[in-house]
Amino acid sequence: MKMLTPAEIVAELDKYIIGQDEAKRSVAIALRNRWRRQQVAPELKDEIAPKNIIMIGPTGVGKTEIARRLATLARSPFIKVEATKYTEVGYVGRDVESMIRDLTELAVNMEKKEEQEIVKLKAQELAEERLLDMLLPPGREVADTPENDEVQDDDIENEPVELVAPDTPDISNTREKLRQMLKDGKLDSRYVELEISNRATPMNIEIFSSTGIEELEFNMKEIFGNIFQGKNKKRKIKVTEALDVLFQEESQKLIDMDRVVSEAVRNTEQNGIIFLDELDKVAGNESRQGPDVSREGVQRDLLPIVEGSTVITKYGMVKTDHILFIAAGAFNVSKPSDLLPELQGRFPIRVELESLEVEDFIRILTEPKNALITQYMALLDTEGVELVFEDSAIEEIASISATVNEQMENIGARRLHTVLEKLLDEISFDAPDLEIKKVVIDSNYVREKLTDILEDENLSRYIL
Repeated sequence: MKMLTPAEIVAELDKYIIGQDEAKRSVAIALRNRWRRQQVAPELKDEIAPKNIIMIGPTGVGKTEIARRLATLARSPFIKVEATKYTEVGYVGRDVESMIRDLTELAVNMEKKEEQEIVKLKAQELAEERLLDMLLPPGREVADTPENDEVQDDDIENEPVELVAPDTPDISNTREKLRQMLKDGKLDSRYVELEISNRATPMNIEIFSSTGIEELEFNMKEIFGNIFQGKNKKRKIKVTEALDVLFQEESQKLIDMDRVVSEAVRNTEQNGIIFLDELDKVAGNESRQGPDVSREGVQRDLLPIVEGSTVITKYGMVKTDHILFIAAGAFNVSKPSDLLPELQGRFPIRVELESLEVEDFIRILTEPKNALITQYMALLDTEGVELVFEDSAIEEIASISATVNEQMENIGARRLHTVLEKLLDEISFDAPDLEIKKVVIDSNYVREKLTDILEDENLSRYIL
């Protein structure tokens, strides 16, 4: 894969995210620096630490979307975690190291999926052969099959049969006819008997997981995995479902899991991205009571992970030295300077994201490839309804969304979702039964549906 330049990365992000140019530039440079680090001399490579980023801004301005799109561009393992769900050691809750285990698990699944694509054709062939063996075992020939006739569907399971040598032309000919019927979908409604693994996980392992004792969880599964994996159970399933099951089994056999795990761990260490949301919620002064008791403790536990340490996972040791951390928070009550000085030092890049104005809302509704209006038009098109938004309607929607954000909580672009959902509520409900299949949304329609709600403050708080 060609490594994009910072300008190309920003151009790609522009397709989905409106504005926030400073934040886009920062993440583009951070991503390019990863590639640059891979090009330097080996003795210097390990010394270059990632330049972690703190994004400061209210909810709904694009912080998460920037990080997620960046990871997609880089094809990097990516997870979003919330700082508030972790507690310091000694309290019931999630251990901060679990984020690295989750990231590694994701990387293994990504690598496995890529390997599965490579062996896909071979696995499909092997699955098909196994299914044909079930439909027509060696040494069995369908009785009374005329030489030039097609095999009939109900002949496959019917008796009587006569035994012939497996390498006779008759057997070979019938197998090929069955193969063609399978490809043509003529056997899709047929049932075959297949052994399916019936895994059962004991209750106590799940309890350990929920209390955050991560090491104990995967050690128990490793130690007792064979005991609790359950017996194979024979089931009759449709041919299409059987083909999927057999494909998964054959893929698993063809994939070199040692290589997959090794590559996944390397990918996690060198390319992993963790988006640490709500960091501002664990900043601030300690009250030493109530929910604030573990704020500083969480920061202290986060510090070695962000700074660089080795975490034990079920796939082996994973180093966090070069994982890129992108933290985010509104920081409207606390400030980045309220974080522990050591933790502040591990986030050298800080960018402030701007609040969204009416003009931004207009662009968000129309410009991105996944624009909200495009999504609603596509949804209603499935009912045969053509939805048309006039420019005046889009401006009115943007204006109302901005007004509601000013009057109530500022939830940024997420306000567009609530406003549009209320606006199109009636159309969405009646769409299957509409006689006129073209619906034009203009500014009058928008005002008619939303002005009354805006004027009633209690109602607007409840609905919008």
